[in-house]
Formats: sequence, structure tokens, C-alpha cells
Amino acid sequence: MAASPELEGTESPAPRGPRELRLYGLNAVHAAFAKRPEAIRKLYLVQSRIPALQPLLAWCVAHRVGYRVVEEADLEKLSGSAHHEGVVADVLRAEPESLSTWLRDLPAGPQLAIWLDGVGNPHNLGAILRSAAHFGVAAVLLPKHSSLALSGAAARVAEGGAEHVPMVRLGRTDNALAQLRGAGFALAATVVAGGRDVFAADLPTRLVYVMGAEGEGMDRELARACDLQLSIPGTGAVESLNVAAATAVLLAAWRSRRPG
Repeated sequence: MAASPELEGTESPAPRGPRELRLYGLNAVHAAFAKRPEAIRKLYLVQSRIPALQPLLAWCVAHRVGYRVVEEADLEKLSGSAHHEGVVADVLRAEPESLSTWLRDLPAGPQLAIWLDGVGNPHNLGAILRSAAHFGVAAVLLPKHSSLALSGAAARVAEGGAEHVPMVRLGRTDNALAQLRGAGFALAATVVAGGRDVFAADLPTRLVYVMGAEGEGMDRELARACDLQLSIPGTGAVESLNVAAATAVLLAAWRSRRPG
């Protein structure tokens, strides 16, 4: 089938508006449909994906949401990736919550969150969100001036996890620390060396892991302001784990103390 006129000559995979996100990948689109069907604005798919996406297509028909059956090359142009898995969707972005709102609505009991201090690689963000969804993380916390935001690439790598872990926008660092501690959270700086062994440490019931940027690590002042410092022991054959791999290990260490 020929591409629609809006696809012909497209030079950028950018969505139509700043409030929209262009998702691609079967699990990412399925998760958005399951969690926020009203956010879907347009759908593109290849013929072979019709059976797998039949419920979504029926919903689009019922709610007058446009969709088009296109060619693989069209999807690659729309997504800017060869890893579109046969489907692309334009959806409304889920805007980050404020820290105050998130804390107000947070259930009592054990809770785990991740503070991303300078992490910027979309594939690392996607992998972190996938692990966060798997281990039941309550939120990903973003510093006030962080430019980090969910992208299509991050959502695809997250394999649906992005829809299950809210993003929370922090205010001033000192205020954020005070609010989190006031809600019973301890903050753990994750460091390559010199911290307590995460597998032997007594991990608090309500904990925020603070993860540093790829390469540079976390801000030193922020690390000093944390309640404890944790490291992942290893052989020393490599300097450290990738931030996404390290996050998965840390989340598993906390979850292992709280089965179920």
C-alpha cells in the first residue's frame, strides 16, 4: 500500500505537537493502550500486525481515532528507527507529577524510588524503566532542571514499563530531600567504590536510590547529602556496571528483602 501524503517527504520523526510522543514497538503501544487508551491520537501499522492489534484497531474505529496500514519503510521514517516492530502510535504525553502530589497519594508501607541525577541516554532510561516496572518501583524522580524526558526510543526499550512507573519532577534539591525524609524515605547514593556492600547493608523500608550520570557519576554535594552510600561488589575486572545494569541489581537487592 502506498504511503499516505503526510508520510511522503517526511524528514523528521517528530510528533505533531510538543504534548505528543511518538511511540513504537509492540509492547510499548500495547501498554499505552492498556493504561491510557484515551491518549492515543493516531496509529500506523503494517498489514502483518493487524491480528495482534485487533482490539486496538476496534477501539480506534469506535472512538474515531485515525489509523493507517502502511509499509515497513514508512514506519522506519516515522519512528526514525528500524526497531519499530511493525507499529507506531502518536500519544499524548503523561506529564510528570510534582513531588508533593506524588507523596500525598503514595500508599503507606515499603516503597522504592529512583532519583536520576544526570542520566541522559534514552536507552539507559528505557532499561531503567523496564527494571523499575519489574521490581515495583513507585516512581522515577527527575531533578528540577533535568532535560530528561521519555522518548520513543526509551519507551521501546522499556517494553511497556514506561506506562507503569510515573515520572516525578523535583523542586529545589534541599526541599526535595526534606520532603522525602519527611515522608519516611532514606536516600542512598550509589557509588562505584567506598560504599557499603548493597547485599550486606540493612536497606531501609522506604528508600530512594540516587543514580549518577553515565560517565561522570553523581553530583558530589548530592552524594554527601544522602543518608548512606552503597556499592555493588564485583571482581574488579571492569571499573563498574552500566547505570541501567547497576539499577537493576540495586532494585533486586531491595526487593529480595521484601518477598511478595
